[in-house]
Amino acid sequence: MAASSGKIVILAALAGNALIAVTKFIAASITGSSAMLSEGVHSVIDTGNQILLLHGMGRADREADESHPFGYGKELYFWSFVVAILIFGLGAGISIYEGIKHMQDPVAISSPTINYLVLGFALVFEGIAWFMAMRHFNRVRGGMGAIEAVQRGKDPTLFVVLFEDSAAMLGLLVAFAGVYLSRATGWLWLDGAASVVIGLILAGTAAWLAYETKGLLIGERASRPVIRGIRRLVNANPHVRQVNEVLTMHMGPEFVLVNISVAFREGLDAGDLSEEVQEITRRIRRDFPEVKRVFIEAEPRGGFRR
Repeated sequence: MAASSGKIVILAALAGNALIAVTKFIAASITGSSAMLSEGVHSVIDTGNQILLLHGMGRADREADESHPFGYGKELYFWSFVVAILIFGLGAGISIYEGIKHMQDPVAISSPTINYLVLGFALVFEGIAWFMAMRHFNRVRGGMGAIEAVQRGKDPTLFVVLFEDSAAMLGLLVAFAGVYLSRATGWLWLDGAASVVIGLILAGTAAWLAYETKGLLIGERASRPVIRGIRRLVNANPHVRQVNEVLTMHMGPEFVLVNISVAFREGLDAGDLSEEVQEITRRIRRDFPEVKRVFIEAEPRGGFRR
């Protein structure tokens, strides 16, 4: 259900950005506004990013096979990281370049009313997409704060679209201010300055996205409540003397790999030990549905505790 809702949010953002990009480029070609051109580039990149996220979701849904025994869940993390790089390299780079160029050689904006209409139109569509993304984000994060939910979230689509839409809304306001102030003050360079600010907004967004998705891409543990819960569950088994360590890794948003080192009490034969391992595995999967694979090693007491 969550994955389906996330896909709907991405599709809504994709449709809105594609339509908005066309109108922004038309307005930029008519008025000569640097800020509007940067906004057009921004929308094109956002459209491409949503396509990449949908591609990543499709690739991640593939079943495990011989070459990828733990599935393809990390494909989603890879494509989310690519999205962050594209926002930084293309969106921020082009916007800052265009802004500096227009600041050095400013051009008066003609027919500013067209810019205002397009920016208003874009704000409405971006606002709808942002509202849908925020509603999905709030539903999934539960009682966690927004920043905590991003830091602890294991599904990058949960915050990538929200970050993009938030940056888009802020960029539209900056573009509006740049067009208005350049006309009102006669300082034509303000339109180019607005383009630079839009680029900096994109750069900051990309840096945060890259930071959050990097950990998932290289292998991030499950949340602390999950790890503590698994440790308590295993320790509750009367045949367990000590849990040496609990190692976890997210192989995808809903796929956690767990490796547990357990010191069992003396007196268990091979058959009893096998039954206890199966029972512990069954209970972990029952209480933590996101745990798909469990490996339990019977080892002597001691070792690292995590």
